[in-house]
Amino acid sequence: MKVLVTGVKGQLGHDVMNELAKRGYEGVGVDVDEMDITDAAAVRKVIGGVRPDKVVHCAAWTAVDAAEDQTETCRKVNVDGTENIAKMCGELDIPMIYLSTDYVFDGEGMRPWEPDDPVVQPLNVYGQTKYEGELAVQKYTDKYYIVRIAWVFGVNGKNFIKTMLNLGKTHDTLTVVDDQIGTPTYTYDLARLLVDMLEKEEYGIYHATNEGGYISWYDFAVEIFHQAGMKVNVKPVSSAEYPAKAKRPFNSRMEKKKLTEHGFTRLPDWKDALARYLKEIM
Repeated sequence: MKVLVTGVKGQLGHDVMNELAKRGYEGVGVDVDEMDITDAAAVRKVIGGVRPDKVVHCAAWTAVDAAEDQTETCRKVNVDGTENIAKMCGELDIPMIYLSTDYVFDGEGMRPWEPDDPVVQPLNVYGQTKYEGELAVQKYTDKYYIVRIAWVFGVNGKNFIKTMLNLGKTHDTLTVVDDQIGTPTYTYDLARLLVDMLEKEEYGIYHATNEGGYISWYDFAVEIFHQAGMKVNVKPVSSAEYPAKAKRPFNSRMEKKKLTEHGFTRLPDWKDALARYLKEIM
């Protein structure tokens, strides 16, 4: 099986390539230098030349706050870029995986979001463009997985854990929001699931984060410092006390039973994932 992976310089693309290699599959990794996804002709040339059996589309604009000011650029990447890839996959009958986000929902309530819940009102530009990317995938190809993830961390790139560890070296006390609830996603574990999906044809929309119950960013920070053996006093604050340019969802709880129902192994406990991750980076 030959698999084209976009966004290989990011956290997830990097791990997907490693997982493919581990299983003896041929991974063809591209980033903006090899294939600018916003350029339809470039996408056509690369995918047409590689002729992959499957595509995993990890490339995305993920700078959530910057997207509020750079809306057009964000839209070109997340919507136009995804549409370019989906069109080629549909034309050549290539199954694809599109990575989406909890941000497609309005973040209200306390009930976990189901994969088939209607998307009504993303809170920010990033969430809106990722949702429009979902619509493009559904419009142009029949053989797709849309996998929504949240609170992503991996070895290759920036993330909340690295930010906390760096701040913890210079601060005795930190404030972290405690009213945004969800679950982290370790890209190493997610990559394993995505390659499992490539091996089957259980297409559709799925939610995939690590298991272990729902937590706040505050809870996550406390556990990070506990496992890292760092003495940092973490104080909970509300989102209102920690304003950001882009609004964040309060409810990022994701229902994942659909994975089990379709024969997929769910991701391990987030505390276990954190422990393995810290061993990798510390």
